[in-house]
Amino acid sequence: MSEVRRPAVAGSFYPASKAKLAEAVQGYLAEASLAPETDPPPKALIVPHAGYVYSGAVAATAYAHLAGLRSIIKRVVLIGPAHYVPLRGLAASGARAFATPLGDVPADRAAVESLRDLPQVTQRDDAHEPEHSLEVQLPFLQAVLRDFAIVPLVVGDATYDAVREVIDRLWDGPETLILISSDLSHYYSYDRARRLDAETAAAVVALDADAIGEEGACGRVPIGGLLLAARARGLHAVAADLRNSGDTAGPRTEVVGYGSFLFT
Repeated sequence: MSEVRRPAVAGSFYPASKAKLAEAVQGYLAEASLAPETDPPPKALIVPHAGYVYSGAVAATAYAHLAGLRSIIKRVVLIGPAHYVPLRGLAASGARAFATPLGDVPADRAAVESLRDLPQVTQRDDAHEPEHSLEVQLPFLQAVLRDFAIVPLVVGDATYDAVREVIDRLWDGPETLILISSDLSHYYSYDRARRLDAETAAAVVALDADAIGEEGACGRVPIGGLLLAARARGLHAVAADLRNSGDTAGPRTEVVGYGSFLFT
C-alpha cells in the first residue's frame, strides 16, 4: 500500500465530489441534529456502513451526539468487519493516512505500533484496500470532529476477547472514541429483519455479547468485543436509531438492517 490509502467506494457508496459529499453529510447531520445530548457524552458508538442513501441517515443519529466533543476527541479507534479478504484476527493498516474527497485523515501510527505485540493483530494492507466498512465513516468524522487521527482495524476470524484486548489497550480518556462499524441483519424480509434487528438491539443495550446471533450483524465480533469492554467499565448503552433499507431507500422484499448505538 502507498503511504495514503485511496478511497475504494467514492462514487458508489457516497458522492465522489467534495462539494456533493459535504452537502450530503451535512444534510444527514442536520436531520439528526434535534437528538437530545447524552450526559456524559458518548465514549463509543456503533454505526452502520452501507451506501449513504441507505444508512447515512441512521449513522448521522449517532454522529450528531459528537457535536460537543469536536475539540476533545483526538483519536478514533475505528473497527469494522473485513468483507473482501479472509484473515485471522485483526488487520491494521500500514498507511499514514486515509484519503476521502474531503481530504486526508491521518493514521495514529504510534497507536498502531503499540499493538504489534498482540498476536491477533497483523498488518494486512490488502484487507484495507477494497474495504468499505471503515471508509464510509471517515466523511462523517471529518464533518463532526476537528483535528483527529484514526486507528484503522478490520476484523476477520477472531474472538470477542481478541477484539476486547485491542479495545482495552487503546481505551484511554475522553480524547479517544471507540467506533464500531457494522450493519445488522442481511437480506431477510422486512418483517423478519425487524424482529432480528430488535433482538440484536436488545442484546447491545443489555451489553450481552453472547445474545447476538450469527445472523444478527456482519460486525458481530467487533460489536461483541466492545460489549465486553463496555460491561467491564460499567458503561450504559442506548439505541439512537433502528431502521432498515426498506425504511430508507430500498424495497421491502430483502432488506439490510441498520442501527446506531451510544455508549456512555
